[in-house]
Amino acid sequence: MKELREIKFEELTTRQKLGMVFAPSMHRYNNNWADDDEFLLDLIRNRSLGAIWIQQKVNNFQEQIKRVKEAADYPILILTDAENGVGDFVIGRHNAIGTTGSEKHAYAFGKTVGVNARKWGYNVVCDPVVDMSAGSMRSLGVDKEKVTSLAASIIKGMHDGGVLSIAKHYPGGKHRNEIDSHMAESLSNDTAEELIEYGLYPYLELNKMGLLDGVMTKHQRFINIDDKYPSSLSKTVIDLFRDRGYEGFAITDALCMMGVRAKFGDVESKGLAINAGNDLLLPYTSNNKEQFEMLCEAYDKGYISDEALDKAVKRVLAAQHKVTLLKTDAELTDEEIATFHSINKDGVYTELDEGVSVTIPRDAKNFFVIVAKQETDTLPGGKVDVDTFSTNTWLQPGRIVKKINELFPNSNYQVIHEFPTQNEMMTVLSNSLGCDNLVFMTFSESLAYVGKEYLTHRIVNLINAMQVTNRISTLIHVGNPLVLEELAHVPRVIFGGLSADSIDTTLEVLAGEYTANGKPTYKVNLK
Repeated sequence: MKELREIKFEELTTRQKLGMVFAPSMHRYNNNWADDDEFLLDLIRNRSLGAIWIQQKVNNFQEQIKRVKEAADYPILILTDAENGVGDFVIGRHNAIGTTGSEKHAYAFGKTVGVNARKWGYNVVCDPVVDMSAGSMRSLGVDKEKVTSLAASIIKGMHDGGVLSIAKHYPGGKHRNEIDSHMAESLSNDTAEELIEYGLYPYLELNKMGLLDGVMTKHQRFINIDDKYPSSLSKTVIDLFRDRGYEGFAITDALCMMGVRAKFGDVESKGLAINAGNDLLLPYTSNNKEQFEMLCEAYDKGYISDEALDKAVKRVLAAQHKVTLLKTDAELTDEEIATFHSINKDGVYTELDEGVSVTIPRDAKNFFVIVAKQETDTLPGGKVDVDTFSTNTWLQPGRIVKKINELFPNSNYQVIHEFPTQNEMMTVLSNSLGCDNLVFMTFSESLAYVGKEYLTHRIVNLINAMQVTNRISTLIHVGNPLVLEELAHVPRVIFGGLSADSIDTTLEVLAGEYTANGKPTYKVNLK
């Protein structure tokens, strides 16, 4: 193993210092990626790069990590995201750990992430999410004490596995307009007192426990704290935490988001971010040479003070030192692996009317309506069986149908799109007549650059029309439960997460083969 020599602050030139606060990402999204990679590797060879983001499972990510480690003779920070796991160890998005309510599951998740990420070559993982937001698929819940305890267990597991953690998205807080920051600036009307009492609570408690290595600042403007700048560019907002004893590093959320870029531009936003108290800038674009020159331009124009730059560099160097102290030989126990693999199942939960059983007869004449993604192919014969969405492995209509046939052998099914055609809707209505139980399976998925989650109006209209005569006995929903609030009442609802195992489990619960042990993390007001 190569011996690493830590960088001394006194030895750095100004250009090297600027490199220390730069956290570019190695992408494969442009035609000049080879030149761009070589530029980054040259920065590393010259000891002029503090961190690098290599997203797990992008093309050749392991080769990228190998090249970075070969070029670096110092403990450069190598970062990735892992909100729902690493490699083959993946849990369903939408709150899977939160709905287990279990610190044991949270720790097993964190350690699994840590061990596998470390073996790939990472030393920093951007997780856990400690935003408390009802409906967010990324939130652990809305109970601040519970969110804190689950996040603490995740971080302990990550540390024991051998990586540093980054909690996000600082400073929490409640949304006023629920705008996706990828698309535009989002707002909160929390006061400083309200923020400290609620949104900032997990950060303050985790810091008291000595668990926080880093935080990611988000592009949300707190109009009653700093009406000019979003929190990622606001010294006032970041100092709420710094002034309360936080000494770890802060990294911006992606600066390519319209939440900052549309208003402050590529150059000024970089300067504002460092002056506000961030220590690492995450451009998250493919032209890193251009981004680095913009950072240098921000310094030359006086957007970055030498005092702010020096503070940021020292915190980055402290984080680099911290990675040299990480465990490097931890392994997962069989029990931890088994606990991890139970997360998707143990997070499934139900909401039942009084006197309604969680199960339906397995040998009855049941009819299942399965909503599939709009990108799903329709095959000859009108069957929807192939999901073509580029990164999706969880919503597999063919697998769902196979599971239904296994558990409910006398049942029929129909797969429709999330924006169903006129013919699909007419056929569902016709086929729903005369069945013993009608089971409707829906989903929702949060994606960047598409805004707030909803069921499509056609799906809402279809369900509500059938509930005029109370035809739907069961609703199985995976994803954000809040999208169901426009639906007419259904007496039996089973909630799951965005994973194939979780979807299988919802059907097993309905068949009486598995007990739903999960717990809702916020109240959903179904009509």
